[in-house]
Amino acid sequence: MVLLSDEGLDEGALRNALEKSLEGKQLRRVLLLPPDYTRMYSGAGKITALYYRLLKDRSEVDVMPALGTHEPMSPAECEAFFEGAIPHEKLIVHNWRTDVVKLGEVPASFVSEVSDGLFTTKIDVEVNTHIVDPSYDCIISVGQVVPHEVVGMANYSKNIFVGCGGYSMINSSHMLGVRWGMERLMGKDFSPVRKVFDYADERFLKNIPVLYVLTVTTVEHDIARIHGLYIGRDRSLFEQAVSLSREKNLTVLERPIKKAIVFLDPREFKSTWLGNKAIYRARMAMAEGGELIILAPGVRKFGEDQGNDALIRKYGYIGREKVLALMETEEDLQNNMSVAAHLIHGSSEGKFRVVYCTALLSEEEVRGAAFDYMPYNEAAACYDTAKLKEGYNTIDGEEIYYISNPALGLWTCA
Repeated sequence: MVLLSDEGLDEGALRNALEKSLEGKQLRRVLLLPPDYTRMYSGAGKITALYYRLLKDRSEVDVMPALGTHEPMSPAECEAFFEGAIPHEKLIVHNWRTDVVKLGEVPASFVSEVSDGLFTTKIDVEVNTHIVDPSYDCIISVGQVVPHEVVGMANYSKNIFVGCGGYSMINSSHMLGVRWGMERLMGKDFSPVRKVFDYADERFLKNIPVLYVLTVTTVEHDIARIHGLYIGRDRSLFEQAVSLSREKNLTVLERPIKKAIVFLDPREFKSTWLGNKAIYRARMAMAEGGELIILAPGVRKFGEDQGNDALIRKYGYIGREKVLALMETEEDLQNNMSVAAHLIHGSSEGKFRVVYCTALLSEEEVRGAAFDYMPYNEAAACYDTAKLKEGYNTIDGEEIYYISNPALGLWTCA
């Protein structure tokens, strides 16, 4: 099923589509897999709330946000994201380190083939134990298709294998993407990582009753507009969503950006693990010697969990070559490849200057992670986001490029 709207689908159209997706199904027990609050503009919170309301009186419904490595949702985030429809105590918390079962392996020969020999080890396919619970009649995976730094285009089976995945799959997929190169895969389908997910989907999820509900969105005045809704299991639906997302979420500029201002909404971005979207979603559009100023009022830590946070503080965002060299000798990075990949994602590789403007991380902490620093209040006084429009602005005779939310797209040059 596909619904499209240039203006954005209204709640009535969404409800009708979701009702149709449930027709003819005898559903005693259902598992909903939405994203977490860090995908607040995905439209997935509203869709999950609608499904919950449609199902709760006829089925036993469980809700497990696809956290990946992110911290669990708070009661306030649950209330806001799911529009008050889902009690916080109904949420199952996915733990990527402990709550998983191995389904099989993607062989080293296949991984080597799809990566042109850049990554040559097998990848364990691990998912949360609830995914393979035979008592579920349907597992509804809800999420947004948007450019992504690891897989190329987010969602579809990524919601299962990373969002609800385990330590090995998350680590290996992140390092595979880094070895291949972010610039080669962001905004594209059929990356090596996506091919690994396709392999695992075909061999290990075939008999699991997954229903994918995919959105393509933009944001206007803090409200997500759902331009595309794709419901089904067939990969062709994901490919259609990719095409629309490239149209709606990919910005191609005629010239490189000399100075960019990126705002990180404090409701969504509390760590550099998430906030560094400001760097890697804009890096292909930045000029050599340019400046990227990140307004980060809510960023209070580096990693989403304590272990990852400690490693980021230890090594910092020091660039691809240094991180890969450290991986040859440092066991903690060898055992945490997703962190190593993240350190590479968050570096400008010396191409442009990155200035993190924080109120909750100290100057010492920010500079220790290999960024430049400016106090948030000082930066906010210079760059009033209430007066900036998306894209090019002129401030005191200087041209800047403003991005209000880096999670919503990808910026590059023609």
